[in-house]
Amino acid sequence: MEIRSLDQLHSNTFPHVSRISISAQLTSFPKALFLYTETLEILDLSNNLLDHVPETIARFKKLRILFLSNNRFTAFPLILGQCRSLSMIGFKSNAISYIPEHAFPETLRWLILTDNAVERLPASIGNCRPLEKVALAGNKLSHLPEELSACKNLALLRISANQFETLPEWLLLMPKLAWLAYSGNPCSVIRKENPLPAIAWKNLKILETLGEGASGVISKAEITSGEFEGHHTVALKLFKGEVTSDGYPEDEMKLSSLLPAHNHLVKVLGRISGHPDKKEGLIFELIPAGYRNLGLPPSFSTCSRDTFQEGTAFTLKDILSVLTAVASVALRLHEHGIMHGDLYAHNTLINDAGHAIFGDFGAATSYAVSSERAKSLERLEIRAFGNMAEDLLNHLHAEDKNSEQVRELLQLKEICLLDEVLLRPDFRHVLEKLEGIKKQ
Repeated sequence: MEIRSLDQLHSNTFPHVSRISISAQLTSFPKALFLYTETLEILDLSNNLLDHVPETIARFKKLRILFLSNNRFTAFPLILGQCRSLSMIGFKSNAISYIPEHAFPETLRWLILTDNAVERLPASIGNCRPLEKVALAGNKLSHLPEELSACKNLALLRISANQFETLPEWLLLMPKLAWLAYSGNPCSVIRKENPLPAIAWKNLKILETLGEGASGVISKAEITSGEFEGHHTVALKLFKGEVTSDGYPEDEMKLSSLLPAHNHLVKVLGRISGHPDKKEGLIFELIPAGYRNLGLPPSFSTCSRDTFQEGTAFTLKDILSVLTAVASVALRLHEHGIMHGDLYAHNTLINDAGHAIFGDFGAATSYAVSSERAKSLERLEIRAFGNMAEDLLNHLHAEDKNSEQVRELLQLKEICLLDEVLLRPDFRHVLEKLEGIKKQ
């Protein structure tokens, strides 16, 4: 049962409430919340005027997810460290600059602090051994505590739009780290971009919404002027704000101008200009009808791993086709010093013929191919590829499971998932192995 308004909360007619979501200009936690200390699991008080959490929040025995985004917090509440069931905490877009030691519960698995003013993380974060997903883009961080290296389950880290002069050596050796974004820092390298053509907002007609991601809304649009002959109907990505969970929109636009041409990559046509609210946006070639998302984004329970509709089953042919396409794209990107940072099935489109198109560069980072960290960055992304292969193989059609091709594909997946980062293969090796398996 879920409560979604103050009227429902105060009616006291719901004995077993597991979720409460209220946005009503709240300045304090309603007392009626504490009627549900035995049953409440998810509490979402985002988009209010809150600046503190009552000490009594520790009374919620089953509370595992807490969202307090878009409020007025300036310090992370110390009391949350005593909430022994909390596994997910979200404080996006507050004004938090200070996090006291031991404010994170040791059960923490997913932490969201995007768009705050955090200058340092407490060393006690190293006690959060289940920690798997951490979103820290848009803060004032210049280093990570070495104690974080004890969190061996860390799989996704967003530290874009901060003040890192360098990345710690231990970070790129984390055994399960697969999705890293660090653009918009002094240590990130953005080569001189190829200026994207500007398309005037007044010459665009929005037709329909196609989808929405962490950084922006994708719409189908029409170019009403004579620009871009042959591209009158396009896809428009309009960014949500100055900083997203992936980083700065400006970095995504700069990096999009550097993308190499590839048969399995979304083609960027230009950027918008003259938006009345000064929003930024990118124009893409519209993907033909018949393509669908290969997977769905992670859920609260899967945390960093994709989800799939019930009953999903892939043929071995389609899995090999998709993995070969993604490996080919990733190889080309890393040859150009680009780490995608969000290599997932839900960022991959596929049609009935098994042709895949890969996109969404919101979390991408540019790096120097000649740098010492280049090898580690590619092997880090290899881990993401291995996760994707594992997810697809977990949904392999029953009729295709017993074959030499599947056994070799499973072996390839395993070496992509090795905990020892530098023992993993590179994308050239992976692509060669996939081409060999396909020829059997």
